[in-house]
Amino acid sequence: MTTVREQFRELHDSGTFVMPNPWDAGSARLLASLGFPALATTSSGFAATLGKRDQHVTRDELVAHVAALTAAVGIPLNVDAERCFAETAAGIRETVDLLAAAGAAGISIEDYDPATDRIETLETGAERVAAAAEACARHGIVLTARAENHLYGHDDLDDTVARLRAYRAAGADVVYAPGLRTPAEIGRVVAEVAAPVNVLAVAGAPAVPEMASLGVRRVSTGGSLAWAAYGALRDAARELLTTGTTGFRTRALREEDLEAAFSDR
Repeated sequence: MTTVREQFRELHDSGTFVMPNPWDAGSARLLASLGFPALATTSSGFAATLGKRDQHVTRDELVAHVAALTAAVGIPLNVDAERCFAETAAGIRETVDLLAAAGAAGISIEDYDPATDRIETLETGAERVAAAAEACARHGIVLTARAENHLYGHDDLDDTVARLRAYRAAGADVVYAPGLRTPAEIGRVVAEVAAPVNVLAVAGAPAVPEMASLGVRRVSTGGSLAWAAYGALRDAARELLTTGTTGFRTRALREEDLEAAFSDR
């Protein structure tokens, strides 16, 4: 029987699939019930469930979160592992081993260091990707290497392409530069990096069908679904607080949605 890790790898062989990002077990169950073939964690959305900001979650907290999500759903889960919570190759490998034991089918590693507020040098980034790739290969896990330039004001597409090519050469299975918006940017990355490309669905980015026509293999949502849900909660609470009405109930999940998502599998 095909394992979830094999299923996840096969999803990257052809076509385009959407991989939304739940923030807890309930949102994972709901998204899985809608028919998505794979899910991914969101570092910012998960941090919010703990009352924290992004990049303030501990490795132990993430590992427990991954174990909870993989127990809740039977489809592949990709893990936003930030910098893999380590400064050394040995530490990166240890993080991969822990996430593998928690059931991850995929793991991403990024090249931004919040401790220094800097993007790693290309050489350091590639070395870190290589360490993660070695560990992921032992577990059959799909490794995604992220170039964070465009999230931190470094809109140098030449550098982004060079990084993604280096990360692919270092062993990454998938490449990802969150923050790309235009068809020209996305098309260039797809054309010049010989690897499956993940694109983040951000405001102003092409719709999924256009991304598919550009050759994008995977589309993810990051924290946007979590923020949409928190926004709906805020609006409902404000209505209750200011007018005392419950009009928000008309936008709630229906019983059949609850049954599909939360009944015993």
